[in-house]
Amino acid sequence: MKLTVRIWRQSRPEERGRMVSYTVDDVSPDMSFLEMLDVLNQHLITSGETPVAFDHDCREGICGSCGVVINGQAHGPERTTTCQLHMRAFRDGDVIDVEPWRARGFPVVKDLVVDRSAFDRIIQAGGYVTAPTGSAPDAHATPVPKPDAELAFDNATCIGCGACVAACPNGSAMLFTSAKVSHLNVLPQGQPEREQRVLDLVTAMDDEGFGGCTNTGECVASCPKGIPFDSIARLNREFLRASR
Repeated sequence: MKLTVRIWRQSRPEERGRMVSYTVDDVSPDMSFLEMLDVLNQHLITSGETPVAFDHDCREGICGSCGVVINGQAHGPERTTTCQLHMRAFRDGDVIDVEPWRARGFPVVKDLVVDRSAFDRIIQAGGYVTAPTGSAPDAHATPVPKPDAELAFDNATCIGCGACVAACPNGSAMLFTSAKVSHLNVLPQGQPEREQRVLDLVTAMDDEGFGGCTNTGECVASCPKGIPFDSIARLNREFLRASR
């Protein structure tokens, strides 16, 4: 496959970025998107140019650090992480635009790399339980109703990739924050901080400059782990309850 890849290049946070076009003509349909970027970077290094900076780690769809916007869609045309997107999703001769996450809370560091430490600070604000530490308790020491356990597990699958923020027209982090609230607030271990947790998480989210939620649903459509839209409604209910 021969592709034209237009990539956002920005050498420093304070510098004005621009889209730069590259031709990659030895792309296998079985390559992952990141492998295609590796091939491009190898060509750039060989020709004495600066390679494209992009985040990645596990390349197994687990960590979510690989996230970029591809042709206007977070993680690309398939509902998966960028590292699990394969080039067979594109056709020979395609023009592909690759940009970093676009949100006030995710400032660009270099090229496709953004600073997502805002998510870490949101979690630090209340994404924990004050349960005693020590050896693991017996499995049945604290019974958890099956619906609550399934709800917690569904929301715990969030990998914090930021696709929800990048896809949202408002740059909202509500889906991410609601996943943390839904994960912990339904479990017995999370009850002591239940009300304070939601207040602290929402306050931290607002302080980081993320936009408000207007229920467009783009966050859910782009989430590679399928965090349910109901989680946002649950966060709103928990917030109203805690505010009283």
